[in-house]
Amino acid sequence: MASTTVKFNNGVEFPILGLGTYHAEGAGELNQAVKNAIDVGYRHFDCAYFYKNEKEVGDAIRQKIDEGVVKREDVFITSKLWNNFHRKDLAKAALEKSLADLGVDYVDLFLIHWPCAVKDGWDTMPLDNNGKLIYSDVDFIETWKALEECVKAGKIKSIGLSNFNKEQILKILDNAEIRPVNNQVECHPYLNQSKLLEFCKSKGIVLTAYRPLSPPDAFSKVSPLYDPVVEKIAQKYNKTVGQILIRFQTQRGVIAIPKTVTKKRLVENFDVFDFTLDNEDMNALLNLDRGSEGRCVVVPDAYDHKDYPFHAEY
Repeated sequence: MASTTVKFNNGVEFPILGLGTYHAEGAGELNQAVKNAIDVGYRHFDCAYFYKNEKEVGDAIRQKIDEGVVKREDVFITSKLWNNFHRKDLAKAALEKSLADLGVDYVDLFLIHWPCAVKDGWDTMPLDNNGKLIYSDVDFIETWKALEECVKAGKIKSIGLSNFNKEQILKILDNAEIRPVNNQVECHPYLNQSKLLEFCKSKGIVLTAYRPLSPPDAFSKVSPLYDPVVEKIAQKYNKTVGQILIRFQTQRGVIAIPKTVTKKRLVENFDVFDFTLDNEDMNALLNLDRGSEGRCVVVPDAYDHKDYPFHAEY
């Protein structure tokens, strides 16, 4: 039986498979999906202030707690700090808002969503008269210090990063009292992040893969879900293509957070711990990498931001 958890550098055991909630459909549908996920066995839910649906996720979790299906300590909730909250006082206020929406006293993991700060305030996408994103000069080290204080206050169990490159992680490590446990990035066979993964491992940081299935959508029309190499491997193991893509991540020690609201897919995506991809198939999946050409989430609005993370190799 494959391991269903990873261990963070602070000793916390964290589920290696979670449910992503970005762009999840209507509130009622998401609420039911989270409840279904808990019934299936999911214990890790990946959320963010920016997704504007933390209340629905929290309500569903609370209903399952009230039913006695799970206890709060059984459920691992990740949330993320959006770019307009990088200033220390705003970071703390934004965390309080997420805690209130989720209906919890603490989150298990809290990430700086992006290294790029935008204009301080409660407008998540502040634009000037020309429709250009207004940047802030707040350094993400100030943001990190705010999160460290929130850990000490008992409102966050673990802290980490999202969409940070190697140099930005090193800057955090050089200034951190509490080390980041996690870096969440886009990761799938077309963008396998091998160099970043090895670097993070060398620093005791676990990688999380968002878009592990990289479905065709507004970000990209090309998807490994329809790659003949992946389809052939799926047939070999009598598994779905989605299950192969998720197992590809968890077998590397990478947390995967696929998103779905369909009960059938929830069950399928969770059924990935009873088989192991052999070395030949892992290498075949790794060889699908397209480097920067495989990246779907490029955030062109912030391309000239001083902290834009994707100019670096990794």
